[in-house]
Amino acid sequence: MRLYEGGGRETWTQVMLRRSRERSNRLICNAPAVLATLGANKGGLAMTRLHRVRGTCAAAGCLLGAAGLTTTALAHHGFGQFERSKPLEIQGTIKSIDFVNPHSYLNLDVVDEAGKPIAMRCEMRAATLLRRSGWSQEMFVPGATARIFGFGHRTDPAACYLEDITIGDAPKRNRNDQFTTSAVDLSNRPARRPSGEPNITGDWAQEQYVIAVPPTGSGNLVPKSMVAAVESGQLAMRDVPPSGWGARPVTYTARGKAEADAFEMWSPDDNPRLRCRPTSIIFDWVFDGAVNRITQEQDRIVINYGLYSFERVIHMNMAQHPANITPSYAGHSIGKWEGDVLVVDTIGFEPGVIAPPVRNSGQLHIVERYTLDPVKWTLTREFVATDPVYFTDEYKGSDTVLVADVPYEAHECEELAPEFRAPGR
Repeated sequence: MRLYEGGGRETWTQVMLRRSRERSNRLICNAPAVLATLGANKGGLAMTRLHRVRGTCAAAGCLLGAAGLTTTALAHHGFGQFERSKPLEIQGTIKSIDFVNPHSYLNLDVVDEAGKPIAMRCEMRAATLLRRSGWSQEMFVPGATARIFGFGHRTDPAACYLEDITIGDAPKRNRNDQFTTSAVDLSNRPARRPSGEPNITGDWAQEQYVIAVPPTGSGNLVPKSMVAAVESGQLAMRDVPPSGWGARPVTYTARGKAEADAFEMWSPDDNPRLRCRPTSIIFDWVFDGAVNRITQEQDRIVINYGLYSFERVIHMNMAQHPANITPSYAGHSIGKWEGDVLVVDTIGFEPGVIAPPVRNSGQLHIVERYTLDPVKWTLTREFVATDPVYFTDEYKGSDTVLVADVPYEAHECEELAPEFRAPGR
């Protein structure tokens, strides 16, 4: 069981770029070079330290550190409380895995250079996303040896961000790696319900977005079906559809601008998802590739959002909203079919966040239009939101989800990062 600490000169961006390129068998400068054993076994546990040295270019066209990942990729791929300037490598024994949302955590026993045992906790992707990628809890067998490359926490020496992992003699895996999953059989799925409406009942999810680095330029999150084309240079990054995980552009009111400027992305007080609360019915539909479930009933449509396991009801037997609505995260939704388009009108929101850093008031009004493509089996949503308290124009956009590659499964949110946990938990 060994603990390694990287103390080289690489920036976090350079490390991330190098790791992505190594997975594609491409060359890059300034790679870490040597693992040197420092001591004999102490209590049967060998202890080593990772030394990093400045490399030299081995081929023409080798990048020199200016290249990196885009801000979008860095913001999502890195977590706010982890130290990005120093890489970290640990080797230890797996104790358990917390397979939860919004982030899973692998728990290991390691020993530092002084022979002191440390219970390490390394952050991974959300349980929902791991399942979609073909990962399972059974992969992390208690007692197995694991070697991890990642990044250390700013203040907690027992925490890390897992980037790559090798378990026993298995191949090294990156946190975004995709294992083979079963193909979705749509051959017997009816396009319409017996009552005639489009059949949107079922489990839906956006195609997964993972890091891809092209031969030149910056890397970013791209749909996994496009990774090969991007990394081979056949598809330009500018032609990749955006994930839709960020805020849409709006013209703020004076209050909206002031509160957006003051918004702290990594503060649980400002960012709802850091305290295991949903953000908005717009944001949570696609963010982080969660699997959502739609159930069409006689007089209502129920949507279960997968990342935080919250339920929303669309009332199909109401022409108008009731006079007195108790404000809530999901608001009050009424729906109707206009031909084959489901139109949903929602008001009655509690003050909150549409998508960081855009806030909303109780005057938020959202109209969504859902359209099923029964040939490609995609469900496209267009949305328009207005809120005179926070912006003067419309917050609008669209997104598309596919029939999910794994079934919806309710994963209760449990924020295990100490800095984000509620007092007393």
